[in-house]
Amino acid sequence: MPELPEVETVRRGLSPVMEGATVTKLELRRPDLRFPFPENFGDRIAGQRIAALGRRAKYLLIDLENGMTVIAHLGMSGSFRIEEGAGAELPGNFHHARSKDEKHDHVIFHLTTPSGPMRVIYNDPRRFGFMHLWARTELDTYPAFAELGPEPTGNILGADHLAKRFAGKIQPLKSALLDQSNIAGLGNIYVCEALWRSHLSPLRASGTTVTPTGKPKKELVALTQAIREVIADAIAAGGSSLRDHIQTDGTLGYFQHSFSVYDREGQACRTPECTGVIHRVTQAGRSSFYCPQCQR
Repeated sequence: MPELPEVETVRRGLSPVMEGATVTKLELRRPDLRFPFPENFGDRIAGQRIAALGRRAKYLLIDLENGMTVIAHLGMSGSFRIEEGAGAELPGNFHHARSKDEKHDHVIFHLTTPSGPMRVIYNDPRRFGFMHLWARTELDTYPAFAELGPEPTGNILGADHLAKRFAGKIQPLKSALLDQSNIAGLGNIYVCEALWRSHLSPLRASGTTVTPTGKPKKELVALTQAIREVIADAIAAGGSSLRDHIQTDGTLGYFQHSFSVYDREGQACRTPECTGVIHRVTQAGRSSFYCPQCQR
């Protein structure tokens, strides 16, 4: 499933075309994805100007001028591509290269832009993605957002915030970081990477990073900084592009080539002067990769 950096990559790729454009038609080629589309979805979107594109955790937000927001989730295999021209069935000149089999094109935003007609096409072979429509002023009440913690790139996330959440907890650090009520949008890959960068074991009790008075220890300060850095690096690199994720221009991201610990079981640890070997353990059904020698 695409993680936060992948969704942010998609948002940045779509923004130049979609922001300020008018949706002349929303074409739905099936009645549902993972869930049915909202009632009269196409009619409620048609004619609307797109005010802005945003993101909350792993969700793409398409803000419309009428105060409604399309909430889109990519699921396991969802992707967007951008094409020039007005006719959905015409080959046209692609603004970006085609990236998916057209038989899996399920939603098409037909747009009027200053550069002329464009199509933004949502493709999803496994159909685990979905789109909902919600009032922008009530986004905090959207079920998936109601209990979300702060963004890992936002100003709210700090060691003090995590100290309040972790104090007295025996929950392993890996599980605590994947808990979306603690931090929104962190997934398995980048948690492994952040723990490696801060030299903390995924098996360590989260409460051990907090002092008896509830203050963050230096380890937790380092972890917080590592989370920010690994997410920023991944966004700059265009996302990890694991499995089916692609950028909107059809190219693959390359952060996967700079993983330091994720999916490197049996390989030498990349920490300078460390002679350890990367191990894999299973936590709550997910693989954790870490170096037992330098991550404590």
